[in-house]
Formats: sequence, structure tokens, C-alpha cells
Amino acid sequence: MTRIREVKTNFTAGEISRALLGRGDLRAYDNGALALRNVFIQPTGGITRRAGLAYIDTAPGNGRLIAFEFNTQQTSLLVITDERIDIYTGGTLEDTIAAPWSESQIAQLAWTQSADTLLLTHPEVPPKKLTRSSGGSWALNDWSFFTDGGIMYQPYFKFADSEVTLTPSGTTGSITLTASANVFEAGHEGTRLRIAGSEVEITDYDSPTVVTVTTIEDLPNTDPTIDWFEQAFSTVRGYPATVAFHQDRLVIGGSRDLPNRLWFSRSGDLFNFDLGEGLDDEAIEFAILSDQVNAIRSIFSGRHLQVFTSGAEWQVTGDPLTPASVQIRRQTRIGSLIDRYIPPTNVDGATLFIARNKQEVQEFLYTDLEQAYKSSDLALLSKHVITNPVDMDYDSKRRLLFLVRSDGQFAALTVFRAEAVAAWTLHETSGSVKSVAVVGDEVYMLVQRGSDYFVEQLDDTLNLDSALTGEVGTPATVWSGLDHLDGKEVSIVADGEVVDNQTVTGGQITLAEAASTIEVGLAYTHIVEPLPPSDIGASGGGRRVRMIEGIFRLQDTQSLRLDIGRGLSDIALRQLGEDPILNVPPPSVSGDIRVRALGWQNDATAPLWRIEQDVPLSFTLLSVTTELKVND
Repeated sequence: MTRIREVKTNFTAGEISRALLGRGDLRAYDNGALALRNVFIQPTGGITRRAGLAYIDTAPGNGRLIAFEFNTQQTSLLVITDERIDIYTGGTLEDTIAAPWSESQIAQLAWTQSADTLLLTHPEVPPKKLTRSSGGSWALNDWSFFTDGGIMYQPYFKFADSEVTLTPSGTTGSITLTASANVFEAGHEGTRLRIAGSEVEITDYDSPTVVTVTTIEDLPNTDPTIDWFEQAFSTVRGYPATVAFHQDRLVIGGSRDLPNRLWFSRSGDLFNFDLGEGLDDEAIEFAILSDQVNAIRSIFSGRHLQVFTSGAEWQVTGDPLTPASVQIRRQTRIGSLIDRYIPPTNVDGATLFIARNKQEVQEFLYTDLEQAYKSSDLALLSKHVITNPVDMDYDSKRRLLFLVRSDGQFAALTVFRAEAVAAWTLHETSGSVKSVAVVGDEVYMLVQRGSDYFVEQLDDTLNLDSALTGEVGTPATVWSGLDHLDGKEVSIVADGEVVDNQTVTGGQITLAEAASTIEVGLAYTHIVEPLPPSDIGASGGGRRVRMIEGIFRLQDTQSLRLDIGRGLSDIALRQLGEDPILNVPPPSVSGDIRVRALGWQNDATAPLWRIEQDVPLSFTLLSVTTELKVND
């Protein structure tokens, strides 16, 4: 029999799929794990118990979180629920305003921001503009396209067949228009048409072929004409689907009835879509035409304007972007999510987006060598982690991409493109996460717990969820203010020591012993489970293996619950030479913990050890060294 030593120095491949158990030749096998639950992967390769969630407030219902950054010092969180927007600044509710979107429509809500203005679009609802004044007041209003002399410079399009004509009864004032085919609906009232270059407004619907209009500009004559267009966005035709700012232009990407069309405003005049004579600063408009459906799902302003459609990814070029210089080229054929809007996000110069199949997070990256964009799947080795995403945002402070799944769990991706690190971990809480938003350096989540919805904030100082902390000068036994946890069993850390769980009654708990500081919340369990020894290594190839000893290198760790083949058990943690002391907070240990093991491993696909604990104390694992005996 042979003794060997295996050293796991990092976890920078994250949790990888069980389908790779036979791929010991991959570098990810050495640096990955079978399960990494409720832990974050550090940039240096270690893992730490994930931050807890601090309770902020109770939300009215299901919805979505959006960040609003007024400037570098003033940031706000928008909680959008059924026909309502709650605005939080610094974790405090600042204002509540009425909104037009129902709960079922929020999934398709798209947005972009410039300075103090947030533009919001939905294909069934007139686009809105949320503004915050320097005095701190908030207002939600309709878009207003540039108007001069009564003429509104908005996008126009002829939805009817090209041969359909309109015949005016006169050239000025209130007149009727008669169409050669059924083209009008009652919803056309209040919309505008351009006939032979002159603008009119429909005031009354008479029939599918006849409407009454008021002329804003005199018509040239009363002859039938095919030269007519109607406004592109209306109740009848739908509204913009997505929006972005690029090269000092407002870019609209698709609408309900024109899903593959792009509109660019005049340069420096964001709500003026006058095509004019095609001069450099005038508006631009074109459709994406190819051999497949290209419904625009999102647009992103990066090195170039990137357009993500239901079937492919496109690059819009032009430097500067003008009617004469604009070009669009297809780059890759992945396709984006179609049943909801999840905004692409920039990470280290690459644009990350959710693929249409709901199982991939694609990295869309420009390569100087090919002078084109390419897409690569960041979840290739962790397909089980990416299941039907519903929201996503990137935390640059922790360098973590947070992705919310439809089942209420959320995944976290540690990504360092220069170091080829893309490591996934999976997280769950006592409830269901619905949305995530990064506001400045803070991560907020909308969480459903039972029938209630809570706004909660990721907090590195906490080890519990939906948690509250308290501190008093005189130690107390009764702690109140826990109404949001009423009837739930909670974990408690009092004066740094874990005490018995309690059920919150009447919004309060009573401790057996008085405490000056307390953390109360819902427990969650972190799990670390390594991959089994590789088949191509010294311990693999069908040979029986026995773990003799494990050396776990910890940092600032207060609790370790470990299974090395005999079930989970708490490992005594103390610095070398120290004796355990009762009735004091557990020590924070940094160093090596040696654990002896017994028994042969018969299942070559099972891990040699497992960490699993819900104790709400700090935990960080840097590396693991295992000494194995192999039966030759």
C-alpha cells in the first residue's frame, strides 16, 4: 500500500457538474468542488461563508429592484411592484409614487439612466421618465418628443401595405381621410400621421377606412397618396421595448409591432427623431434584416453599440455614428432571453448576457485579433447552477455576479477574466429570492418569505438572513422589533455566542441570560464538498482509498463542522496551546486544523470529506491537504 499527499490550494473553478466526475484531466477538476453552497469564493482562491441578509423593510408584493445613481454620493434603490414604486435612499424609504405597470408586466420592464433621469420602457405601456430633482423630489412622467411649431419629431412608420392610399377631403383644418383598405382602429384617436410630408392628428375614428383629422401642417393637395406614415409608437402599435444612450444619442431598440427596428435620436437632442436630410447629426433609423428572427431584447453601449436579439448578437459601428457611416454586423448566433428583460452587464470590458436557452451566461467580448466579437459560456462546467435565470447584477466591490433563479435560489460568479477565473457557487435562503440590484457598493435582494415580501441587504458582518442587530448599554433579556419574523424560529447570537433557537412571539424574544449585543435572523447552511480523487491521479484508477489525515487551513474561523466518514461532528477550534474556556464567544482561529480519519472509501465517486454547518459564525477555508493510503 502507498501513502500519498494531495493538496487543494484553491477553489477557483467553483462548483462543477457531476457530469465531469470522469474528467480528472481538466484543470477545473483540481480547482473545483462537488458542492459549494452558501459560500463566496475569494479572489485569492479560498472560500468564506456568504454574507448574511439584513432586513430593510417589508415590500408590498412581488416585483423588481432597480438601482438609481444620482451621482457618486447619492444612490437610491427602486422597488417596483404592482402599480407602485418605493424609493429607498440609504436604506430608508424616501418616497412612494404611482406607476402604470402591473405585476405581470414588470418582467418585461427595461430601463436606462443618464444623470438624474431614468427612462423606463415596456412594449404595452407608454414609456416613462423618472426624475429626481436637486431638492430630492421624485416625478414619473411620459416621454415628450421634441416639438417645434406644433410638429412632433417622433419616429414614424407605414404599417399598412405600401400600395394603400389615403385621400384627404381637404387641405387644412378639420378634414376626413379615406383609406383604400382597412387600416384604422378606435385606438388611433389622438395619434399623428404624416401625409406627403405634412403632419395631422386623428381626432375621431369613423370606420376602419375613414378618420377625422386636424391638420397641423397644410396638405399639398387632395389627391390619393401612398406617401403617408403613422407614429411608430401608440396604443395600437405598441411602445418601445428597450432603450439606451450611445454617442450622445438616445437609442430605441424594438417595439411591440416593430421588434427588429432601431431608432437613433439626433446627436445631442435626445428626444428629437427627425430624419431630416441625412446630415451627420440627424436621426437614424433602420431594421435588422437577416435569415432569422431578430426581435431586439436589449441594447448595450460599450466599445460599440451592442444589440442582443432573440436569435443573434450584433455590432453597430460608426465613429462617429452618422446616417452615412452607420453599419450593423452580426457577430454570434446565441440569442437572448425572450420571456423577460435581464439587462446585460459589463465586467472587465466584456458584456455578460443570459442566453435564450436559460442555461448559459455568455461573455460577449471584442477580440482585436479577429476585429469582431465572440461569445463564450461562463457556465460551461456548471450547467446545473444556471437554471432559468430571472434577474442578474454585478457587484464590483466583491467582484461577484449575482444571478437569481426562478426557483428562488441565487448563484454567485467570481469572475477574473485576466486570470481565467470563472467560479460559480449556489445559494439558498429560507424563502425565495425574486430580484437583485447593486446600488453603489451595496447588494439588495427582494425576498419572499411565506406570504410576505422583504427588501434585504447583503451584509458582511452578518451570518443570518432577514436579520436585525441590536446593542444596548445595559444588558437586556427582552428584545423586540422583530415583527417581520413573527411566528418563525430564529437563530440568535448574543454577545458573540450562539444561544438556543427561539420562536418569535409578538415581535420579540426573551433570552435566558441578558446580553448587550444581539443578532437575530433565519439560519442558512453552508456546504463544502470536494470532488473525489481523480481517476488519472496516483489515488485513482479503481483503487481503494483511505483518508488518513486532513489538514484544513482556516482563516478567522469560529466554527467548523466536518464529516470525514463518521458523520458530521464539531471540531474543537483553538489556537495552539490554548485551553477551551466556557461561556465566552468562540475564538476566531487562523491556522491549520488536523483531523484524523478512519475507514476505506469504497465509492470512488464519493468525496473524502464534507463541511456542512448552519452555525451563524464566521468560516473561511483557504486550502486542504489530505494524506491518503491507496490499496495497490
